[in-house]
This record gives sequence, structure tokens and C-alpha cells, in this order.
Amino acid sequence: MNPSNPHIHARLYVFLALAGASLIAPAALFWSGATLAARGEARPGTPGVPYPNMPAIAPIGVSVDKYVDLPDSAKGPTIDPAKGYRTQKLGDGLYMVTDGGYQSMFMTYEDGVVVIDAPPSYAAHIPAAIAEVTDKPITHVVYSHLHTDHIAGVKTLGGHPVIIAQAETNRLLARDNDPNRPLATVTFDDKYRLSVGSQVLELSYHGNAHVPGNIFIYAPKQRTLMVVDIIFPGWMPWRRFAVSQDIPAYFEQVREISKWDFDTLVGGHVARTGTHADVTMQLAFIEELKAAAETALKTTTPGQGLNPADRGNTWAVFDNYIDRVALACVNQLTPKWSTKLAAYDVYIWDQCFAMEQSLRID
Repeated sequence: MNPSNPHIHARLYVFLALAGASLIAPAALFWSGATLAARGEARPGTPGVPYPNMPAIAPIGVSVDKYVDLPDSAKGPTIDPAKGYRTQKLGDGLYMVTDGGYQSMFMTYEDGVVVIDAPPSYAAHIPAAIAEVTDKPITHVVYSHLHTDHIAGVKTLGGHPVIIAQAETNRLLARDNDPNRPLATVTFDDKYRLSVGSQVLELSYHGNAHVPGNIFIYAPKQRTLMVVDIIFPGWMPWRRFAVSQDIPAYFEQVREISKWDFDTLVGGHVARTGTHADVTMQLAFIEELKAAAETALKTTTPGQGLNPADRGNTWAVFDNYIDRVALACVNQLTPKWSTKLAAYDVYIWDQCFAMEQSLRID
């Protein structure tokens, strides 16, 4: 290891400090920012000591030996590794397909099959999953939204299905010009009712909470709602509210989902489907996250502990402030939520950073 590399040193020094290590390698101690400062040799940009009251959860950029174990409530049924996917019946002719990380659906009807999303991680298995229940061809594909990780396997489905998407999705797909994400052949603005044989899917657009064009897909007969990248049943949401482009709108969309009449929720990710209880829990978490960030913003003093020589560096003043706001936010939430949501430790710093910035500028 090169101890003069501040990036390597930052990971080691902060990890040891957070872990409460009683023995610190002499080289690491010698090259710490605190030691250099004590010797009058502090160099700009070298790591210093952690902020006071640092959480035990490692911050962004610090590796850990082992993440917290997943609670049983977050786990789904096992997947046969030889198959690479699991199929779950959701109701009359409606099925979920998952590889344990991504989820899609398909609906069978008298003359064919409608596929909703084709994640490239397992899209090649979707025809096999369909063949387990019907020999009818794929006639339609519905895009939940434009993101590659959910629809870029569509060409592996074969044939020439009618592709349906919200108009914003098609606009962005045209911009991206990705051959693995062909343009939709049917688009809509607010609502679209797909009626095929005796089956119905109701598609609706509720604004840009995750990305423009991200839609609700509702199967009324089966009482199943699919909304991708908003609800993560039993889990901490993906980092920074699943990289939401509009965090206030994300909050509103979680509230909107909580009002819908469904029995099963398909969120596009994780190993199991969701329920109203999962939506209620995620809503409670994000509301408490917002309150914790609001309190931290009001009670954290800008510039505290900052080197006086850096007070003319506006970015440094804000960096010091927002770091300590996020720290207070993490400390406030951890006692209650660290055991309730899978992967809480993975993304709680991300969520606090995103929430404080949204409160400051949105």
C-alpha cells in the first residue's frame, strides 16, 4: 500500500476509526492527517480525523468487511440456479418472473401473451417461463419506463410484438438511439387501457417521480399493481431514492401507491412481491427520514470544526456542513430502522445526503 495516496489512506483510517480498532498500524498512524497536523506538516487534501459522533455504519467511500445480514422478512423464495429464474402466479393468467434481483410480468390471454418489461439479466429465460404455462406467442410488450436494466432484453423475446409505452419514454428512447431498446409502436400521455381477449391492463402516468415516463401498470381482475423503482418491499430503497429525478414527487408517488386498491405489488426489484404493509413501511421510513434531515439542517452549525484557513472556500464550508447534517440524520434513524429494512447500512448515507439537498433546494 502506498501511504502517500490519500484515497487509499482515507478508506483505511476512517474504517479503523469507525471499527474502534485498538491497534493501528504505525504507518497508518504516521500518515494520518491528524498526526501530520500535530507535527505542523498538514498537507492540503490529506484525510483528518472522523467527525465527532460518527455512526458505526461506514460512510460512502469506506469499504466494510461484512454488511449487515438480511432480515428474513426481506427474503423471497429460493431460485433454482439451474433455471436462473422463478415464476410466481399472481392471478388468472398473470405471472411474475424474477431472478431474485429484477422482476417482470407476463399475462396470458386467448390468443397470446403480454410481457411487461424484459430485464436483460434474465430476458432470455422469459420465453421458457411463458412456455411453462402456454404455447401462445408474445403479441405485446409494455415498457414500465426507459431504463436499460428493465427493458434492454426485449429483442431476446423474439417476434415482432406491439410495444406500448408512455410518450415521454418514447421521446427519451429516441434520444438515446439504443438498438437494444426499440421505440414503442403505441404511446399514450395519461392513460391507456390494453384489452386483449378476456384480459385487461390499465396503464397510467403519474408524473416524473423516478424518471419521465415511469408508469403504473394495474391488472384489475388480478388486483395486482406494478410500479417499478419506487417501492422496494422489505428493503431500503436503492441509493438516493432510486436516483429519483424529483424527490418531492417521489414522496407523493409513494403516497399515491398507498391509496390504490391492490393485493399484490410488483416493484421491479428484490426477491419477493409486496403488500400494502410494505408500502406503509416505506412511507413511514421516508417520512421519518425527511423529519430527521429537517432537524439536522436546523440544528447543525455551519463551519464547526473547519480549519479557519478554509473559511474562504465556500465549497469546503458547505461540504463540512452537509457531511455533519447527514451524520446527524443517520444517527437519528439507525436505532429504529437498521433492523427493519434490508440493506439499511448500504444506502442510509446516500438517502440522508439526497434528502438534505432536496430539502435545501427543491
